[in-house]
Amino acid sequence: MKKALILGAGGFIGSHMVKRLKKEGYWVRGVDLKYPEFGKTEADEFVIGDLRNPLVVKEVILAPNQNELGKGSFDEVYQFAADMGGAGYVFTGDNDANIMHNSAMINLNVAEWAVKYKIKLLFYSSSACIYPKYNQMDPNNPKLSEDSAYPAAPDSEYGWEKLFSERLYLTFLKNLGLNIRISRFHNIFGPEGTWEGGKEKAPAALCRKVIEAQDGDFIDVWGDGKQTRSFLYIDECLEAVLRLMDSDFIGPVNIGSEEMISINNLVRMIIGISGKNLKIKNIKGPEGVRGRNSDNKLYREKIGWEVSQPLKVGIEKTYQWIEEQVKSRKN
Repeated sequence: MKKALILGAGGFIGSHMVKRLKKEGYWVRGVDLKYPEFGKTEADEFVIGDLRNPLVVKEVILAPNQNELGKGSFDEVYQFAADMGGAGYVFTGDNDANIMHNSAMINLNVAEWAVKYKIKLLFYSSSACIYPKYNQMDPNNPKLSEDSAYPAAPDSEYGWEKLFSERLYLTFLKNLGLNIRISRFHNIFGPEGTWEGGKEKAPAALCRKVIEAQDGDFIDVWGDGKQTRSFLYIDECLEAVLRLMDSDFIGPVNIGSEEMISINNLVRMIIGISGKNLKIKNIKGPEGVRGRNSDNKLYREKIGWEVSQPLKVGIEKTYQWIEEQVKSRKN
């Protein structure tokens, strides 16, 4: 039986990965500051711990029955832990120090102890936020191929930290032999993700606004709504990550959808799903870059994976789940 360690297992992507690996027959240890918010963890063992503390990382990265360095170590480690959130958290500038410090500390600790305990394979989840702002000014033609990351000019401190940590793990590969895989996630969404409170991302926030609205209401959208994005459903993301882990390709490589949509059109899609009569009101607010869309050419060439369903299918599933949360909260 393979053993996996999932860091950030109380979060959205991490908690879903726990479920996926359990279905694959793994023994799984999860670690986070908190348990998953929307259901009991399926991990065999769940540790509440602060990964900014090197002593916590030293303890949790030691696999069960491992009594000396490199003996019985985890087969796979998935590093999802980060200080993050949606545009309302990342782009206001109010949280930059925490974002940089907290996530960097986690990755410095993980890289060090993964080498010391001879972890067999480590996955690091980077982000599309590492890409230069100057390549994302045109909402209809963003450039996000992996080789466009430099000269570096991310649009947020979150992006800068992710880029630093990519280079951190790559140097640990080059100098210390750490076996790694790195992907750059593009707006992963789905059920059991944060949907209120300020850290939710666009699909969840907009679903919530539509669900809570009455016929004739206006839905507030930050910016002019012409900014574009692509969004990848959680099940597709997990499949792409596991295929990357099964390959010999290190990355960094994009994991996302190439179905680009404007934020206004995303709202229109959600309104259509709701069946309500609602209108859009564009207001001032943090909106990030003008255009962002995953470029999956490299992933297709190296591994051979395609997104299997259109955006609307995942949005429908997410809308239904958030609708249940809103109803249960009222009850």
